[in-house]
Amino acid sequence: MADPKGFLNHEREIAKTRPVEERVKDWNEVYQPGSLLPIISKQASRCMDCGIPFCHNGCPLGNLIPEWNDYAYREDWTEASERLHATNNFPEFTGRLCPAPCEAACVLGINQPPVTIKNVEVSIIDKAWDNGDVTPQPPERLSGKTVAVIGSGPAGLAAAQQLTRAGHTVAVYERADRIGGLLRYGIPEFKMEKRHINRRIEQMRAEGTKFRTEVEIGRDLDAKKLRKRYDAVVIAAGSTTSRDLPVPGRELNGIHFAMEYLPLANKVQEGDLTVAPISAEGKHVVVIGGGDTGADCVGTAHRQGAASVTQLEIMPQPGEERNANQPWPTFPMLYKVTSAHEEGGERVYSVSTTHFEGDEDGNVQWLHLTEVEFKDGRPTPKPGTERKIPAQLVTLAMGFTGIDQENGLVEQFGLELDERGNVARDADFATNVPGVYVAGDAGRGQSLIVWAIAEGRSAAKGVDRFLTGVSALPAPIKPTDRALTV
Repeated sequence: MADPKGFLNHEREIAKTRPVEERVKDWNEVYQPGSLLPIISKQASRCMDCGIPFCHNGCPLGNLIPEWNDYAYREDWTEASERLHATNNFPEFTGRLCPAPCEAACVLGINQPPVTIKNVEVSIIDKAWDNGDVTPQPPERLSGKTVAVIGSGPAGLAAAQQLTRAGHTVAVYERADRIGGLLRYGIPEFKMEKRHINRRIEQMRAEGTKFRTEVEIGRDLDAKKLRKRYDAVVIAAGSTTSRDLPVPGRELNGIHFAMEYLPLANKVQEGDLTVAPISAEGKHVVVIGGGDTGADCVGTAHRQGAASVTQLEIMPQPGEERNANQPWPTFPMLYKVTSAHEEGGERVYSVSTTHFEGDEDGNVQWLHLTEVEFKDGRPTPKPGTERKIPAQLVTLAMGFTGIDQENGLVEQFGLELDERGNVARDADFATNVPGVYVAGDAGRGQSLIVWAIAEGRSAAKGVDRFLTGVSALPAPIKPTDRALTV
């Protein structure tokens, strides 16, 4: 145990962010560089090394949190990194992007603010990179087997790295022009600078993983031909079909899916574009959807110089503390103020869009909404609450409904889907097509980055066993496992 009295002697303290007026003028990460290391040893000491560490249950990767908390407390960064990487291929991603269900399950959280697990994690991995502790781990021998991974998001990259290290020859196919999937083009630079992806890709290249960009399986390369070329295939193409809002006026110019808007801002940061073709500059912006993607749109609009930003959510505003029906250690629905919300804008809850209104040129100008109340679990409009707000740019951030079925991948493979539109799989993550496996949101549905990495690691074990008959790779979850919620 790090410090038997650590949780008594130290209060929770999280990473400090840069001043709002400074950070909205650039796209660098919002946190103050170097603000964590002076406090992280004390924060790690708050870990109680519980007899039953429920943080393990909150994290689908089964991260060895008490162990690396102990090493971080002692400032033994090399051992802390080894323990961290034992269960997580990319802790610099999760340490920045994961909403930390492990903290919701922290035993200390029963009656105190939980351990800052996420901050400890990112401190360990950043220190490991600085110290040169993150090195390529190429296999000792090759199996002679080949694997294609479709998609280079966290699930695909995790599966690829695990299978490469197991000795298989792995090629990752990505339809975009750069590797990273939604990590690359869906996550704004201010949440995670893309240099973190780039150095992981170089590590994977040094281990032997091959990357093929601008190749969309189904359109650019027939899925059946791909299957014949490789001994096994892992589909990690994500759940990329955006949920639409079929109301009058949806066809007006200026209404875009979040994943049409966010990638363009990232391409500006990559140097591909000088100005984003879809920009919030000088416009009244409305973001429909109250989740993390919606917050990403809010932060992006601030940096582009929006005249105003309003975020709409159909659900009621959550409370700031756990409800009785969301007891520890479940992941509670709480009112969350992200860095983007700190920067300004208005958040409106319990409202539903009725229609859009445009100008004579077909450009959206107004969004009409009504307040709603829930009856029998369904939102019902409240009479007399209709109003309109200015909206010259609208982003739809209402989630995703399943794997892309328009590019031909599903049909060409002959894949079976479940009732939610996800690729069906068995206990080994195998689809109905022999030798074809599925990992991440393509099989699970829209989920968190930490679940995607866990899926990639688990599917890799199924593929390895299919290719060799046995596998020593870890499988932290089953396809049927779900988050600890009520």
